[in-house]
Amino acid sequence: MIRPRLSSFLSWLRIYAIALLGIGHAAHADLPDAITRVKPSVVIVGTFRATDSPRFRLRGTGFVVGNGQQVITNAHVLPDVTEDTSDLNWVVQVRGVDGALQMRAATLQDRDVQHDLALLRIEGAPVSALVVRDSGTVREGHAVAFMGFPIGGALGFSPVTHRAIVSSITAAALPTPSAQQLNEKAIRSLRAGSFEIFQLDGTAYPGNSGGPLFDPDSGDVIGVVNMVFLKGTRESALTHPSGISYAIPSKFVLQLLQGRSAK
Repeated sequence: MIRPRLSSFLSWLRIYAIALLGIGHAAHADLPDAITRVKPSVVIVGTFRATDSPRFRLRGTGFVVGNGQQVITNAHVLPDVTEDTSDLNWVVQVRGVDGALQMRAATLQDRDVQHDLALLRIEGAPVSALVVRDSGTVREGHAVAFMGFPIGGALGFSPVTHRAIVSSITAAALPTPSAQQLNEKAIRSLRAGSFEIFQLDGTAYPGNSGGPLFDPDSGDVIGVVNMVFLKGTRESALTHPSGISYAIPSKFVLQLLQGRSAK
């Protein structure tokens, strides 16, 4: 026979376990709704040149902000200044209400090289914009999600969502314009740092660069994915993912937007 005290303890333990399961479920219950809100605003950033084959080349991810005609992406996603851009057009592909991709001409409005951010303006009708929240409230251990086009669209041109936590908030200095991939040496050099960056335990890939890091409950943007640690070559990212990625805090996006509106 179970003693009364033990029976009461077991009953309490069952209630506690059920409560924990409920909390765990609630913590992720809003992610599908957040994905629905975020997805229409996530766009493909690339270049178009009539003489290229293919003519369109995906270079990364972006997301719509502000008045619906502004797009945030990484500075390193844009063509390098050493490239021949005389007949190269920057374009953004957005998904219309019918679900079909629309190619929009894009122009560079502003660039923050230090924080690897760029602000583009797209032509055409406004697109649903995301809310950019101040990242000052983000703490280590916070659950997050990010969306983009991994491996340059190799998985298709439908945005892919990954979950993660902010595993570390650490001082960092972006090492090169090609910050979308890192190795051990580059990561060690980051620690000298000039600003704080989010380290994530989620697996991002080349192609995710410029995509939104967002709150899985509200869908608010709290960062911009910009680096992924590769254990081997770029080609090995699918077979040997490191599970370590980095994102620029959204406070720098707000600064870029505020600086542009002040000009």
